Amino acid sequence: MAKKVNTDPDFFGYAGLLSDSERAELADIRDYLQREIAPLANPAWDKAEFPFEAIEKFAKLRLAGYQYPEYGDGVQRSELFAGFLSIELNRIDPSLAVFSGVHTGLAMGSILGGGDQEQRDRWLPDMVAMNKIGAFALTEPEGGSDVAGGMRTTARREGDEWVLNGAKRWIGNGTFADLIVVWARDEADDQVKGFVVGKDTPGVTATKIEGKIALRSVQNADIVFDQARIPESDRLQNINSFRDTAKVLARTRGGVAWQALGVAMRAYELAREYAVNREQFGKPIGGFQMIQDLLVKMLGNITAMFGMVVRLNQLTAAGEAGADQAALAKAFTTTRMREVVAWARELFGGNGIVLDYDVAKFFADAEAVYSFEGSREMNTLIVGKSITGLSAFA
Repeated sequence: MAKKVNTDPDFFGYAGLLSDSERAELADIRDYLQREIAPLANPAWDKAEFPFEAIEKFAKLRLAGYQYPEYGDGVQRSELFAGFLSIELNRIDPSLAVFSGVHTGLAMGSILGGGDQEQRDRWLPDMVAMNKIGAFALTEPEGGSDVAGGMRTTARREGDEWVLNGAKRWIGNGTFADLIVVWARDEADDQVKGFVVGKDTPGVTATKIEGKIALRSVQNADIVFDQARIPESDRLQNINSFRDTAKVLARTRGGVAWQALGVAMRAYELAREYAVNREQFGKPIGGFQMIQDLLVKMLGNITAMFGMVVRLNQLTAAGEAGADQAALAKAFTTTRMREVVAWARELFGGNGIVLDYDVAKFFADAEAVYSFEGSREMNTLIVGKSITGLSAFA
């Protein structure tokens, strides 16, 4: 009897580490995303528009509450579940996964970790219900990798208010977010503080960044702050320096590693399916040695990525994950992802450059995932300092 074909990109069965109930819940989520979200993805990506009907669909899934049980459904899910949820989102569409990640991971995570109890209770319930959408404004026009030391956006306290001046760039959800978590340098003590800024605040202007070749549905914005006044009650009370900001980034950096895995897995799935159905020279191209070589290299990368992100999640759950370990995971997985999507696009030949076959979108989107949350070079220097004790930062 012929052995059953193994079509699962989780070749070593890492999903078996989840509980039965978690696997069942993920299967339901996958079915819902495929049915309700997937049809919105390519048309929105093609037009570089955000499909706002997706917000209501995400809200029905209660997607924003999975990581925050005290404000969601009260069910405590494992750290590993969060990783596999990211895979499912990215297998559907990386742009909509970024929308969700900015809202739930960066914006809500900043409020949960940086706000006091009153602030958490004030903002998070509406954000879990997706009645209010969040954004995260850290990167600046002249400060990406060096924003920690070179942040130019300033905050000046005047009585019970803060006056913000400066500019932020590449802010996902920035054109329509109701609440923007803004990081600015306090003029008084030169330390970074966090603020939650409403979209209608006078002195705040957001402009969509046009002409992107990746994550086209994500509405990235240039945001300018011109004498924008923010009440002290909207300053995140537990943020006192960039070290506090870095705690949020360390967690989301690990999340990007899972995102890279989801992108790579979907590219592999598309390539494998195409290889067994596309015929040339009288047989499926999957029957040729060079095509099988591409597929196996993709699968090898994915399996190696799985091992790293699963272990990182275990360390995170135990409270033992370091920023250097998150940096290594981000640098390694995004590099391997980049290889996988390139091989997948190559396998499709000319069909790999048109949206009809999906792989072109994943090929393009991978470039953004490779770049954000710290470039490969910056994450390499973080790890390099950790293993040598010597800083090579300029």
